[in-house]
Amino acid sequence: MTDDERPEIGESVVAAGIRTNYLTAGTGEPVVLIHGSGPGVTAYANWRLTIPDLAKQFRVLAPDMVGFGYSERPDDVSYDVQTWADQVVGFLDALSIPKASLVGNSFGGAIALRVATGHPDRVDRLVLMGSVGVPFRITAGLDAAWGYEPSVENMRRLLDVFAYSRELVTDELAQVRYEASIQPGFQESFGSMFPPPRQQHVDAMATPDDAIAKLTHETLIIHGRDDQVIPLDTSLRLLQLINRSQLHVFGRCGHWTQIEHSVQFNRLLDEFLAG
Repeated sequence: MTDDERPEIGESVVAAGIRTNYLTAGTGEPVVLIHGSGPGVTAYANWRLTIPDLAKQFRVLAPDMVGFGYSERPDDVSYDVQTWADQVVGFLDALSIPKASLVGNSFGGAIALRVATGHPDRVDRLVLMGSVGVPFRITAGLDAAWGYEPSVENMRRLLDVFAYSRELVTDELAQVRYEASIQPGFQESFGSMFPPPRQQHVDAMATPDDAIAKLTHETLIIHGRDDQVIPLDTSLRLLQLINRSQLHVFGRCGHWTQIEHSVQFNRLLDEFLAG
């Protein structure tokens, strides 16, 4: 991370034609962390508690997907799962990484699935957290997140949906996340990604069952039992479809497994990725 005062801004590389901001730490086998799609999200906001632990034994890379964070926002970009998957593959190409493990959170899980099914030789191990990527009826929580209109009050309401524990949802956190959501260009791109009816975007991000069932990668599936954003049934479906998979469910946990249960989450990830 290149700037202690702006830890969300790291290095940059052109990936599939998109100037991509990314964080990197550690050495060893490469692990790419793909963030979720909340308003104002960045790779840093999503993975700040994960990167330091993983970096003890892996080369960790966490890019901002196009339209999010501090990556470029081309005027003519098409915000869809194939664009984001192509960006991940382009990111690996730009850094001369032939194969990496992928960790996909929520929307990032759909991207990881699309990369793994489209480019299986580029993926080592696969981790899917509260993942999009199979069909489900959109939840009120996801509809609210994708339809977010900037205000501190709206951000506070969203945080109440994302987290199980009210102790995590402070006025200070709501203010910080609100301010992140109104950085120049952030809401403009985010507001254009998921227009109503939003069920169409859930459907468009799904990878066909038969393609998922062909995956041979060792796969760890993680979900919060009390997730109000992505239903637990999605992870149960992925467990059924992916032959070499295992599922870990955190009780008393919402959509933020990597934040709400960070110590246990990091240990689980370390052990799985190390094989």
